[in-house]
Amino acid sequence: MKSETVEYFSGPDRVRALWRTPDAPGPHRAVIQGPGWYGLKDAKAYDRYHEAFTAAGFAVLSIDYRGFGESEGERGIVNPAHQLDDLMNGVSYLTTRDDVVPGAIGAYATGGTGGGNVVLLAAADPRVRAVISQVPVADGRDWLHRMRTEWEWIAYLRALEEDRRTRVLTGESKMIHPRDEVMVQTPERRASGFKKDVDGKNPTTVPFAMVEPLLRYRPVDAARGLTTPLLVVAVEDDATTPTDHAEAIYEAAAGPKKYLLQRNSSHYAAYAQHADAVIPQMTDWFERHLRPLGDVTVLEDPGPRTATTLGE
Repeated sequence: MKSETVEYFSGPDRVRALWRTPDAPGPHRAVIQGPGWYGLKDAKAYDRYHEAFTAAGFAVLSIDYRGFGESEGERGIVNPAHQLDDLMNGVSYLTTRDDVVPGAIGAYATGGTGGGNVVLLAAADPRVRAVISQVPVADGRDWLHRMRTEWEWIAYLRALEEDRRTRVLTGESKMIHPRDEVMVQTPERRASGFKKDVDGKNPTTVPFAMVEPLLRYRPVDAARGLTTPLLVVAVEDDATTPTDHAEAIYEAAAGPKKYLLQRNSSHYAAYAQHADAVIPQMTDWFERHLRPLGDVTVLEDPGPRTATTLGE
């Protein structure tokens, strides 16, 4: 696998990305990846996926969203609308490269908003031909709610309303911790050290106002009627991104789709525990569905159908 740093513009800011390609010369079919919640493009946890994709002949563009890692922009703000723009601009960047097969661009992402964002991308950008969404968030409000007891949630909403009142009068928002006061870390997350290689590169305080777009975050709505081939990967009894979020996205999609459920594991442990079973399913999905459209499309009316009774 070859790797180099590339960049493109998303709005006024430079987005920096890893461009990972097979050792064989191109052009290659390409996959764009946006990191999961507070992840970065060069997290070691992603390497096994990039190595598998490139070994199967696909190139991977793994980006830092604006405000994260080496990309420009306001630091540490998870804004799904901006992140969707970053992904769509990344797709446009791929279309400028001579080493990418025209019309053969897919998307992959894992972890919370990462998995949700590629569903939004598939619904918004017809240039994306196939998608894999791993342990996604389907509904931001429900996600944030279920991390808290009911009394904590009520207090949280009251604090957010007070912050709104302060913001309109002063232009300032309370600063909070993104992993403990937006998302709430599970005991497994604290103990696992997952993504510890990049955690220290991210801000530890963000404005409370960052919660507002997350409350409106609804990848499940984007999935309704989605015809782009969609593979959804879930973990049974997932305490970080609820299993029923992945199920809801899968059920809502209308096109070719597949659902993988990993059992006897947990959100973070499953990445290594089931990698040997799940990753080949991912590469096969892209192999089957990530292909450019031909120059000619033929639609044929099969005509009247004759009913046949089995056994006659």
